Amino acid sequence: MRSHAFIDSLGSASMMAQIIDGKALALEMKNELKTQIDAWVKLGHRAPTLRCILVGDDPASHTYVNNKIQAAIYVGIDAQTIKRSKDISEEQLLAEIEQLNADANVDGILVQLPVPETINERKICNAVAPEKDVDGFHVSNVGKLCLDMPTLVPATSLAVIQMLKRYNIDTLGRNAVVIGRSKNVAMPIAMMLHTDKRHDSGLGMDATVTICHRYTPKDQLEFYCRHADIIVTATGIPKLIKADMVKPGATIIDVGITKVTDENGKSRLVGDVDFDEVSKIAGALTPVPGGVGPVTVTMLMHNTFQVAQSRVGKSLTA
Repeated sequence: MRSHAFIDSLGSASMMAQIIDGKALALEMKNELKTQIDAWVKLGHRAPTLRCILVGDDPASHTYVNNKIQAAIYVGIDAQTIKRSKDISEEQLLAEIEQLNADANVDGILVQLPVPETINERKICNAVAPEKDVDGFHVSNVGKLCLDMPTLVPATSLAVIQMLKRYNIDTLGRNAVVIGRSKNVAMPIAMMLHTDKRHDSGLGMDATVTICHRYTPKDQLEFYCRHADIIVTATGIPKLIKADMVKPGATIIDVGITKVTDENGKSRLVGDVDFDEVSKIAGALTPVPGGVGPVTVTMLMHNTFQVAQSRVGKSLTA
């Protein structure tokens, strides 16, 4: 576990922010997972399996799926991409998912989002068998999360919680602000941040949570952020969080990612946080890229192994 000695008893910042290195943390966690999966296979179990359905030609989606496949291979998961045309009908896609649901040799299933507009995204997410839903998007898994029950948690949300835990960020009774209200990212983060850690899921962080979003007045957003010990922002609005909105020593997890073009015509990825200025005020801060993203992919591998273990009723930690 990493120590986080940047918030003193008065909550003031004593130095430049500690950078929460998602790439390094993801590698550490993948190596741990690789060791666990190796041990699992040596016990006589087959390797965990993951099937990724990729619909259409969106370059970003292809990149995301490729990253997931490479991570799976690294940790010892049998992963394959099932590519389908953007013209596939909703009925055909549902039939594809049902076939994977029925395949006893498939542990985890994910459908890379977004899907074409002709297809109902929620219907597709709910078509994946909840016990194989490594994205954690099925209504059954979302409901269990809201009730503090053990379940498959959306990978990005789980990545945020794991980063806080691994960097030993104190959350007990702290004020946390979550900016965003998507049901796949921000809502699960807020749920886990406020939940009692004594409950069955084991993911509770015992924080006091405020949720802000696009209709939160600017002055109110600034007020809540200035009083927050922890800020998690997931809006996709570049430089939404300025230095004057940050409490000295606060921890900031930047989930947002947007491609922008600079004055020289070059494109780059940025987060929701004005990184250069906020890093002078915050106690700990994730970069974009190289922050939440790599850990998200690793959490997807974690979920896939969790499914493989649950399907045979065994766990290396049992």
